[in-house]
Amino acid sequence: MSGLDLLLDYLTRYFPILLFIFIALAFGVVTLVISYLVQPKYPEPEKLSTYECGSEPFSDARMPFPVRYYIFAMLFVIFDIEVIFLYPWAVVFKKIGVIGLVEMMVFIGLFVVAYVYAWRKGALEWD
Repeated sequence: MSGLDLLLDYLTRYFPILLFIFIALAFGVVTLVISYLVQPKYPEPEKLSTYECGSEPFSDARMPFPVRYYIFAMLFVIFDIEVIFLYPWAVVFKKIGVIGLVEMMVFIGLFVVAYVYAWRKGALEWD
């Protein structure tokens, strides 16, 4: 096979994926354009004002949050990812044997150490 035949074979295999991506992007763009063209446009001061649950805003909405919230969220994501890694490991446990068990115990051990560290630092308290 020549280089051109290999390229055509490669493109033929991935054409449905490229077509799907193109259709998805085109659908998004066409939907946005149509909604922009057919929407009613009545710019009034009442519509353009800031709305906060039916009451007048009394302060700036961009107030800083304590770092504790971000740390709590990152810890949640990290421990959630650990659970996601446990499922495929459990599915192929018989195939990977003792070495896979030892590797997973090291993985879980590292997360236990991280959990104890976060607990001692008070990162898991919400006050």
